[in-house]
Amino acid sequence: MDISDLDLFVRIARLGSISAAARDLNVTPAGASARLAALEKGLGARLLHRTTRQATLTEDGMAFLPHAEHVLDAAQAARAALGREQATPRGTLRVAAPSSFARMHIVPGLREFCSRYPDLILDMRISDSVVDLVEGSFDVAVRYTELGDSSFVARRLAPDRRVLVASPDYIARRGRPRSPDDLADHTCLVVGTLDLWTFKGADGKTLERRVMPALRINDGGAVRDAACAGLGIALMATWCAAEEIRNGLLVPALPEYSLVSTQTLWVLYPSSRELAPKVRAFIDWLVARFGPEPYWDRDLEAVTGLGNDCVENSAAGH
Repeated sequence: MDISDLDLFVRIARLGSISAAARDLNVTPAGASARLAALEKGLGARLLHRTTRQATLTEDGMAFLPHAEHVLDAAQAARAALGREQATPRGTLRVAAPSSFARMHIVPGLREFCSRYPDLILDMRISDSVVDLVEGSFDVAVRYTELGDSSFVARRLAPDRRVLVASPDYIARRGRPRSPDDLADHTCLVVGTLDLWTFKGADGKTLERRVMPALRINDGGAVRDAACAGLGIALMATWCAAEEIRNGLLVPALPEYSLVSTQTLWVLYPSSRELAPKVRAFIDWLVARFGPEPYWDRDLEAVTGLGNDCVENSAAGH
């Protein structure tokens, strides 16, 4: 299988036109069509539907495309390793990221990233479900979770800090709890299945309390908004609630007890794949954007006095 034929196929898939891809590669449309036909014959599969105006991927073509791109990425990385070519990020970069975090902290910065790498096409899938990177042909994933799979190469982006907050209106109506045990008498709001809240007291002892939520939503931003509306006390990640805390829409609910987290923000990619220039560029951009101290936590203690209400985990980065 010729690398140049794979390059032709990928370009046709991106541009939607054999003629446009032929111009890109400085070959004739007839020559490009002949090479594509030879590639399909060798594979025993039809990759593209052709009309006089456009070319669209068949089901086999859609399945084949990410693998063709990975072969091209590996070839580019191999040439770059020999120092014979400037490794310019290009192609399609498939990224998986959690919904709320992506909307709040990745998408707002993409203008700068895309301007820096104009030859790169981003295909981002945001979901709070943990996706299979290999099966989904993702190049890289951002996860705000505990890692347990050694088949991925992971880099630590930022600590996880949690805060127990409520609106000033709720505190005025119901008062502040004095200890984790008092939460049983309060209205608690829970993100997804995170109803086991872990605290560390001034004596260093760890306390776990499973709360009975009056409201459970599988979206952190929605729970934050519910807390701002005075519906109850919520355990929030600072990346989700820092702005509301700074603006006074949310205040500490139990500042005498620190919260313990076992999670960290990671960026990871399958260890079986080459670290292509496009993957390295995206990872380096994330690291520069969020680390070593994420912008959402800067001056949070000075603004709100939440120093004892935020605890990062002790997990080491890979």
